[in-house]
Amino acid sequence: MKKSTIIILSLVVVFLIATLSLQNSYNKMVEMEESVSKAWAQVENQYQRRMDLIPNLVNSVKGSISAEKDILESVIKARASATSITVDPSKLSPEQIASYQQAQDGLSTALGRLLVVVEKYPDLQSIQGFSDLRVQLEGTENRISIERRNFNETVAMYNTYIKKFPTNIMARLFGFNQKGYFKAVAGSESVPEVKF
Repeated sequence: MKKSTIIILSLVVVFLIATLSLQNSYNKMVEMEESVSKAWAQVENQYQRRMDLIPNLVNSVKGSISAEKDILESVIKARASATSITVDPSKLSPEQIASYQQAQDGLSTALGRLLVVVEKYPDLQSIQGFSDLRVQLEGTENRISIERRNFNETVAMYNTYIKKFPTNIMARLFGFNQKGYFKAVAGSESVPEVKF
């Protein structure tokens, strides 16, 4: 074989290896981004489940705690605010996640106040329908927590992969951007003080 033929064949082999490597990296980024979108959908499903329970919960307590009208209205307003925030799964930026989380945290706070107020009404506690809704709501809160953790783990794997060299070059070239995380609620890092 001639020297020029060997050089050309070597270049072709190098080009093919590089192309296959780029293709594999690109496909892996696509798969990982889809995993993030899937995890996000699961988070939204659990938040939607909570949204669907709230009208029933409010209606079940409305007549019994009519003196606490402001609490009920705050839950309804917080639910409306939370449902008005939508996030495009292909653009899960830290800012969008923070905005979504803030609206959901507002709803969690309003629900928490409602459940504290309900404690003052023992008759309401004994109503089976209310008890069932409360248990479903507590279960949903646990599911939300699990799905948020799963989402954060999936995002961590994706973000780590697109930051590694040489994948980071391809990620920038093809528009694969870092995704945002759910973060702990402000103030949750401090331990509450218990006094007797």
